[in-house]
Amino acid sequence: MKKLHFTISIRAPKERVWKKMLEPDTYRQWTEAFGPGCYYEGSWDKGSKIKFLSPPGEGMTAVIAENREFEFLSIRHLGLVKGGVEDTESPEAKAWAPAYENYTFTEKAGVTEVRVDLDSNEEFEKMFEDLWPNALSRLKQICES
Repeated sequence: MKKLHFTISIRAPKERVWKKMLEPDTYRQWTEAFGPGCYYEGSWDKGSKIKFLSPPGEGMTAVIAENREFEFLSIRHLGLVKGGVEDTESPEAKAWAPAYENYTFTEKAGVTEVRVDLDSNEEFEKMFEDLWPNALSRLKQICES
């Protein structure tokens, strides 16, 4: 696994950025960069199960490893969701799970820096490098409007 890093500065308090990133409606807006209609099912509470899904119900299953409100969020991806069924045991799922996706929020003088650190295998590295800056740009636009 390779660690990928992405950052963006947003002219908004970290509380606003946090909420806009995680609220269902605005989550759908900024994650459009990854595909139309992306959504989640579950809770952002530490220890809670959460699924990140596309409109056909395919995606990833995970658990919230850490949640320090307005400061740090860690997602531990456990496997895939295919045809509505969670898969944590297949070779495909085990090839990359567990993988972490971490968000750090730092505010200074009304500007919040969002840092995303995530594990990626080579197969998805280029895709993430193309999509994440767009997703963060969308989040910035939502938070600053």
